[in-house]
Amino acid sequence: MWAASCLASCCAACACEACRTAVGSIGRRSARIAYCGLFALSLFASWALREVAAPLLQSIPWINHFHKTPDREWFETDAVLRVSLGNFLFFTILAVIMAGIKDQKDPRDKIHHGGWMAKIFCWAVIVFLMFFVPNGVVSFYESISKFGSGLFLLVQVVLLLDFVHGWNENWVAKDEQFWYMALLVVSVVCYIATFSFSGLLFHWFTPSGHDCGLNLFFIVFTLILVFAFAIIALHPKINGSLLPASVIGLYCTYLCYSGLSSEPRDYECNGLHNHSKAVSTGSLTLGLATTILSVVYSAVRAGSSATVLSPPDSPRG
Repeated sequence: MWAASCLASCCAACACEACRTAVGSIGRRSARIAYCGLFALSLFASWALREVAAPLLQSIPWINHFHKTPDREWFETDAVLRVSLGNFLFFTILAVIMAGIKDQKDPRDKIHHGGWMAKIFCWAVIVFLMFFVPNGVVSFYESISKFGSGLFLLVQVVLLLDFVHGWNENWVAKDEQFWYMALLVVSVVCYIATFSFSGLLFHWFTPSGHDCGLNLFFIVFTLILVFAFAIIALHPKINGSLLPASVIGLYCTYLCYSGLSSEPRDYECNGLHNHSKAVSTGSLTLGLATTILSVVYSAVRAGSSATVLSPPDSPRG
């Protein structure tokens, strides 16, 4: 028994030391990987709390102090918002601490690249403390975060443009007919997907017999933007390519779908109400994947080069 206890203690100590070594090694090689891992951890925490935390939040008196208890969906959203608020505060504090660092000789650079066990602990504490924050603060944060999410969509478009332009330049640089044809095929496929998806939007969100003028406006306006992107890209003074225009057009159509599908389930112009749960899960999964890819790409791309944030007088500004 004593030998087994010693063996278990040694294994636990070795495991802890291995974790500390791995975290430190990741931090030294690339802090970006570790920050993306922390972001993934926050997403997992949000998803887990969204699924299981509603009964717990209902029993907390300073959260559920309503005369009439809201439905389960309110508590699920509240849990995600509190995790999001904790992340916002944690990364804002880090950003303020790191402001003004010019090179790795700055003592604060050690905070950026190291101390990951301490940072994970601080992140967990801050997120935990958010569940003691009054509902009014969380509601205020929810209102502000709507504008922040809009800004994040613009960031996603910039990152997508950077990625597609790099993709386009890489294939054009090969200067072979096969790659030019490949660019054309991919562009045509994106446009076919865009127009097919738009047809589904007309079918789902403008049902006959109902006044759905607002939905019709958003779908038609999105199509106008798609055509405008193509015309601008093909203009002689722009000297652009159809590939970026087609990909951005498809992404804008997806954003239009994402907005329309979030309409209330009992809204007469939301034709997906009969499949609301499946659509909600699908939209959540797709949106989550888009967010993860955007954050990881921005961390790797902007952290490893100045291409995205180039000065105006640079070749790729």
